[in-house]
Amino acid sequence: MSESIDSLNGAAAHGRDPQCCASCGCSHSSPAGGDEAFDVRREVIKLVAAAVLFAGVLLLEYTDVIRLPVIGFYVFISAAYLTAGVGILAAAGRTLVRGDFFDENVLMAIATLGAMAIGAFSEAVGVMIFYRAGEFLQGLAVSRSRRSIAALLAQRPDVVNLKTEAGISRVAPESVAVGSLVLVKPGEKIPLDGRITDGSSQVDTSALTGESVPRGAGAGDEVLAGGVNLSGTLTIAVTRPYDQSSIARMVELVENAAARKSATEQFITVFARYYTPAVVAAAAAVAFVPPMLIDGAGFQQWIYRALVLLVISCPCALVISIPLGYFGGIGRASRHGVLVKGSNYLDVLAKLHTVVFDKTGTLTEGVFEVNGVESANGYSAEQVLAFAARAEQYSNHPIARAIVKAFDKNGEPVSPEGVSGHGETSGSGVAARVDGRNVLVGSGRYLRAQGILPGRDGQRQSGTVAHVAVDGNYAGHIIISDRIRKESQKAISRLRQNGVRRIVMLTGDNAETARTVAETLGLDHYFADLLPGDKVTAFEKIQADAGKGQKVAFVGDGINDAPVIARADVGAAMGAAGSDAAIETADVVLMTGSPEKMADAVTMGKQTRGIVWQNIVLALSIKAVFIVLGVAGLATMWAAVFADVGTALLAVINSTRPISIDAAAAYMKK
Repeated sequence: MSESIDSLNGAAAHGRDPQCCASCGCSHSSPAGGDEAFDVRREVIKLVAAAVLFAGVLLLEYTDVIRLPVIGFYVFISAAYLTAGVGILAAAGRTLVRGDFFDENVLMAIATLGAMAIGAFSEAVGVMIFYRAGEFLQGLAVSRSRRSIAALLAQRPDVVNLKTEAGISRVAPESVAVGSLVLVKPGEKIPLDGRITDGSSQVDTSALTGESVPRGAGAGDEVLAGGVNLSGTLTIAVTRPYDQSSIARMVELVENAAARKSATEQFITVFARYYTPAVVAAAAAVAFVPPMLIDGAGFQQWIYRALVLLVISCPCALVISIPLGYFGGIGRASRHGVLVKGSNYLDVLAKLHTVVFDKTGTLTEGVFEVNGVESANGYSAEQVLAFAARAEQYSNHPIARAIVKAFDKNGEPVSPEGVSGHGETSGSGVAARVDGRNVLVGSGRYLRAQGILPGRDGQRQSGTVAHVAVDGNYAGHIIISDRIRKESQKAISRLRQNGVRRIVMLTGDNAETARTVAETLGLDHYFADLLPGDKVTAFEKIQADAGKGQKVAFVGDGINDAPVIARADVGAAMGAAGSDAAIETADVVLMTGSPEKMADAVTMGKQTRGIVWQNIVLALSIKAVFIVLGVAGLATMWAAVFADVGTALLAVINSTRPISIDAAAAYMKK
């Protein structure tokens, strides 16, 4: 497995990224303080042994049931202390060797060794045991988060059934070339992106899209790597190499997400670096200043209070739970078909003021159909459609394909004979010579740029209008419609419920079409008749209108959307049908064609940020109260360790709460 995946797994086990762990010295992958995998059985044995020895310490210190000579007593106490705390002491030693001097292991070592020095033996051993028990419970909680990400990584296929002249060969997916035929049997994962050439089946795409309902797939349909073939045997022609497949991209995005830390994570990392030395200095002041200034104040009493302060001040609740909260948010989003490329983007999603949608293929299905043909200047409707289809046959634009498809319905396929000089202006139209005549097909703006005035009737049509001119004369127009996605209305409604103030649409379609879609969906504004370059200008105006500091998102799917996606505070690409350029540029990838996934992304951003701030408030509030009580002599070391470990555990449980809810929901569905 690659180094980057190992790094991610380490971050999952720690509940933070490796850089943070290095800075504070914590070791939550294992309560023992090492870097090894969390071993539940080993930790339980150590805790039970420490608890048995601790019971003996209590009997020695407070009863006459067991009697030992002084040396035997100290040996017994030391054995109990080291059984519980050898891992923490070792971690503290590594921190000191590294030159950091301050982390929670060092604080705990100073506090418990100090307690031993002033004769608080049972408290020293008890604090170490309960701290160790808290670390164990934290380890259980964060390992659940690690397993949730491991489930994603497990979707990667191990082998491929490659069809060859000699039969079926089992090979690694990385070695399969584009165009090869692979066989996928019922129950197997689809190993590579491709097109079905033979067979039909139901395909489970929940690992990629978060959609629990399987979809039917048959000959000619596109399928994505990572889906599970549920019924019939499929033969698939590979369309992308493994490293460009959907599942490989998905894994790569989740791997790299931990490197992009939110502002809150960055602050906590810096905070812990300065907070811990400040706590040690404060504890030293509490231990030595009052006895020197207050008559009758004993050193032992104030040293004990200082040790209580050290125990309660451990920053682990913050430095564990906050990165874990963001990591859990990214993992949970991926299981719902929303890939977030960094925790910083979760914060932006939580604070969105404006969401801007591209129209075609995002709010609409991007499946165009010819609804009507209007002719002019002596041309018939059949001639207008024929000239347009023959000129458009070499274009891959959805409108061009719709025109060609409409002509094919007449029973006569488009012929390339007699067609030459084809040229296309992106987002505007095409020009070609058809049977020796110059044909132009495109927008009204495109024809006007050629000195041809298109008919005005087409400008009042609700739908995309393709105007046709022959030898410089206007011949008519073709009306092409695009259906609004059934999920778009709900997506808009949910975004507003999540606090998005303004929703805007950008489109290259005419104003009448844009107005119809905007009114149907209840959008706040729209920009129509946009060329690809105009989208960036329009988006910058939207950003300026939103105001300084207000976050603006853009959702699109085409190649021409990539510049706007890059310009947005958070850019989202429709991953199922989106272009490679849009997906690579995007900060968030929506793995289905549904705009409702954008609403899911905003919801998860808000939930994640809410959890993080709940943990911050919880940890700081409890610590503030117990610091005051400890300095005043009203809290014992027992209370301090319960408060510290309890706070950290509550924060970790709160961070992993959404994962537990998802797991319960998945179980109930079964």
